[in-house]
Amino acid sequence: MDPDSERFLDGVGALGPPLLQSLDALEKAARYLHPPLLQGLRRTLAPLAPALEAARSEFESRPAPEDLASFAARLGEAARLTRESLDLFLDARPGPEATARVLGALRRHCRAQAALYPLRTALPPVARYFLEPEVQERADSFDPDPPLAPRVGIHDAHNAPEQRGGFTLYVPEWIDGTTPRPLVVALHGGSGHGAEFLWTWLREARSRGFLLLAPTSRGATWSLHGADHDAGPLDAMIEFVAQRWPVDRGRVLLTGLSDGATYSLLYGLRDSAPCTAIAPVSGVLHPANFASGNMRRARGRRVYLVHGRLDWLFPVGLARAAAEELQRAGADLVYREIEDLSHTYPREANSGILRWFDPALDLAARGEPRL
Repeated sequence: MDPDSERFLDGVGALGPPLLQSLDALEKAARYLHPPLLQGLRRTLAPLAPALEAARSEFESRPAPEDLASFAARLGEAARLTRESLDLFLDARPGPEATARVLGALRRHCRAQAALYPLRTALPPVARYFLEPEVQERADSFDPDPPLAPRVGIHDAHNAPEQRGGFTLYVPEWIDGTTPRPLVVALHGGSGHGAEFLWTWLREARSRGFLLLAPTSRGATWSLHGADHDAGPLDAMIEFVAQRWPVDRGRVLLTGLSDGATYSLLYGLRDSAPCTAIAPVSGVLHPANFASGNMRRARGRRVYLVHGRLDWLFPVGLARAAAEELQRAGADLVYREIEDLSHTYPREANSGILRWFDPALDLAARGEPRL
């Protein structure tokens, strides 16, 4: 290896640990994001920014060999977005833009993961980062070369950051393309985007072998008022995926966060809904469910309701009332209340949701999906 290539690879090795550490810390900060805890979260994140910036500067000072220029650009983009995420989260200036800065930090965190994900086959620590702990030691087996099936990986359909009404689909790289797989449809929260919300579930999809569909609402949020502009497109998206990939139509989970959770019940309790189970997280039971007849159709429907006791946007009393109404309607309900959860997404709940939805998606003791 020539000296310039060796210097470049040393820079890659130095950048990797602070980059992954920062991504992991930002994910934890998002989980525990609660207004009274914000300053404490900032104190935890603060030491990461200078360490990442020093490694990033060192990496950028070492030009990449020509054949690694694309690799270097993508890694540099992931590091830049992660640094921007930290800066926005740490910006403690008061004012009306404070909330927007935190939301911007979370969006950049998602985009940093999107930039980094294609590098997993070249960087083992990155491959492990995008797997659950139980299977990280087998990271090589999740990226067979060549793939066992066509059209695996991440697919965007009219779902760039500035677009609405499209979707992002993830198909695990190791599936064989013939065995029908469960499908999880994950709906983002208000003002969110499917290409970003995908990362809330990708690690589990990759580790356990289910397809993951993350649609984007046609408007700024889902159709919670007035005419429903999202149901038809959602039907079409799910059908599009099922026609082209091996979807087990008897195992389709609809989940979502906040407005996505609220809409998951509105959409998922319809007679014609293509889902077989619903798992709303931090949402509410919209009054339209009563007017539309959804509550009559709730009998026997499987619903896993998750809510935080600290939720400041949708107080927990609303979730408890929703659970009572669903039980009264005869739904096959599980209600889980998380003591330290505010109005954010509890990534640790994914495992319980999947185990409830389909025991075959539980990771076996050896860390292998039972499918």
